[in-house]
Amino acid sequence: MEAATIMQELEALGKERTKNMYLSSGAREPVFGVATGAMKPIARKIKIDQALAEELYETGNYDAMYFAGIIADPKAMTEADFDRWMDGAYFYMLSDYVVAVTLSESDLAQQVSDKWIASGEELKMSAGWSCYCWLLGNRPDSEFSDQKISAMLDAVQETIHDSPERTKASMNNFLYTVGISYKPLSEKAVDVAKQVGKVELKRENKKPVFLYAYDSIQQGLEKGKLGFKRKYVRC
Repeated sequence: MEAATIMQELEALGKERTKNMYLSSGAREPVFGVATGAMKPIARKIKIDQALAEELYETGNYDAMYFAGIIADPKAMTEADFDRWMDGAYFYMLSDYVVAVTLSESDLAQQVSDKWIASGEELKMSAGWSCYCWLLGNRPDSEFSDQKISAMLDAVQETIHDSPERTKASMNNFLYTVGISYKPLSEKAVDVAKQVGKVELKRENKKPVFLYAYDSIQQGLEKGKLGFKRKYVRC
């Protein structure tokens, strides 16, 4: 399938209400407004096509960029490829739900995420922490270093309140994910989340929201979710 054909199919699936929702979340034109579920029939026809994914991502169209993540081949992407995708991710729905998700299925996931977390740049940091959430929520605990994850929990406790807004949200998600999905350090995550307390997330032209990983973890544990792992990361 050619990129132009995919763009036509995506445009036909666009809904004004969905488009407005994406725009209010930070997307910018061009946007069609395609619900992610509506993309699945097209994705099933294509399966995996890295060359096509690259072409679609380069369009700058939000829906095409999202779809690119669905059909990408993470194993074929280099660190430079992920950096380039990250450079094109201009808001969190791309950084955290396209680039980070795609990266999480790569063998380079931790290496690249560590670099982004250390970058000091809001969306790169957010994507790095988010990638660890996708990783911990999907891969066996044995693939991770307890010492490393423990040090990351310490970093969250020390820096979350002074971090950029989107990074705060991803760090909060990291606390929750470790608490639920990474059994070796679940208790420590609960303790850190309690120490961190509520995290204020400021939003442009909207009232701030308060995130509280401790409550979210407790609710998950009460529902018996300890050790939960997703079967798939990408839709």
